[in-house]
Amino acid sequence: MFKKMICLISLALPLIMLNTASAQIMWDEGGYDQFWSTAANWDPDGIPTEIDPVSIDGPDNTHCVVAEGIEAVCETLRVGNSGATTNLDITGGSLTAAGAYVGVDNSAGHGILNISGGLFATGGLQVGWVGTGTVNMTGGVINLEGNLEVPGRTGTGTVHLDGGIIYASDLRLTSAKGLLDITVGTMILDGNDIDKVQKFINDGWIKAYEGKGKINMDYNVTNEGKTTLSATALLDPVPADGATIAPGEVVLSWTMLDPLLPGDTVTVDVYFTDDFDALYYFTDPASIQLISNQDVTSVTVQTQSKKRYYWAVDSYVFPEVADYGPIFSFYVDNIPPRVDAGANIATWLQDGTRTGNLDATATDDEPCFLMWSVVSEPNQGTAVIEDIYAEDANVTLSAVGEYVLKLLAFDGEYRGEDTVTINVYNDGCQAAQSLPDYVPIVGDLNGDCKVDDADLALLEENWLKDNSMTDNWYKID
Repeated sequence: MFKKMICLISLALPLIMLNTASAQIMWDEGGYDQFWSTAANWDPDGIPTEIDPVSIDGPDNTHCVVAEGIEAVCETLRVGNSGATTNLDITGGSLTAAGAYVGVDNSAGHGILNISGGLFATGGLQVGWVGTGTVNMTGGVINLEGNLEVPGRTGTGTVHLDGGIIYASDLRLTSAKGLLDITVGTMILDGNDIDKVQKFINDGWIKAYEGKGKINMDYNVTNEGKTTLSATALLDPVPADGATIAPGEVVLSWTMLDPLLPGDTVTVDVYFTDDFDALYYFTDPASIQLISNQDVTSVTVQTQSKKRYYWAVDSYVFPEVADYGPIFSFYVDNIPPRVDAGANIATWLQDGTRTGNLDATATDDEPCFLMWSVVSEPNQGTAVIEDIYAEDANVTLSAVGEYVLKLLAFDGEYRGEDTVTINVYNDGCQAAQSLPDYVPIVGDLNGDCKVDDADLALLEENWLKDNSMTDNWYKID
């Protein structure tokens, strides 16, 4: 039985070596922890600045960590510049660099960039310059002003996009030694790169779920003026890979692979656990197996809150020959309340005020606490909410202008909120004219939203007047 594998992503971009005003700062893990922000972890001692080129080369199997609350900066960043295997882990906070290489100058070296949260912002990123470069991304954001190049020169580069978002100006996969494998994550590229990306897919340089899924790609649809890449597993798992769902009884379901011949039966083995290593290394499959060689498309499991679960479906299109599926995961947690404060409103004063109903909706698995509040109001106006704890409360507005009200829902652990904007005008005509689809009535000469004697008087006053040009060669200053 093969080991189960989770898809990872490695992306590489060609960068220009930058002339710097500072000597290279080397990671030596000499401090009491593994944090970037510990001065003793660097040689010479001191936290790198934006003018310092940084090299994370050793010791072997080291981990340099950028965590929540750390705002790291450097000039050029190199991870895996020697013959060692070295890791840069971004779990939160931010790291900003002018340019970055992962797997740099030594063919025996392996640079690994692990991102599970936070922000990594750099001019460009090369994965596998001469050595081996790997990017494992399960969350957070990579924001590239320039290109993602995989590999760089003669190296090998892999990007596993298992979560989070990569923004890049361009994607350059330069040889068969480079691979971008997408599962739950998203890549967003500037401009229309549909044809180029499709060629990478055809060449096998971009895959979904290690070839067991399909790439979703669009230009100018999901993101205006950009090409967006994501992936879907062929098995269409439910819950969706990477989803967060409520605790308790959960139905796992999937779509069967097509049979070899019409009428043939496809069966599956299904494995489920909260221990990733148990599924990944597959040391005791019987202990985590739910289904054995059955023709079924769902199974029910029990889950607990604050846990991540892993599951896999192996298919038998050929009897006794398993098509090993990827590992899917979902997180179980209390789902935050979903709040819709209602559509924005245009109205007008009547006898100096306006009272109306707030048509909101708040939904949650459990009863939750609701409260309205006033975010902003005109200088001379007030918004008085009759019952701030009612979902559909009445509100009285006292002057013209813009009011923004917020509905908060709290379930005892998480909160959800939404706002509604109310624009109040002097009269119904002004309110109507504020609407984006307003079209004046033909004949409404004075712009008061009606055609009446006042418009007729204007028409009669100007009847048979002619202000067309009489000079056929009129000079304009």
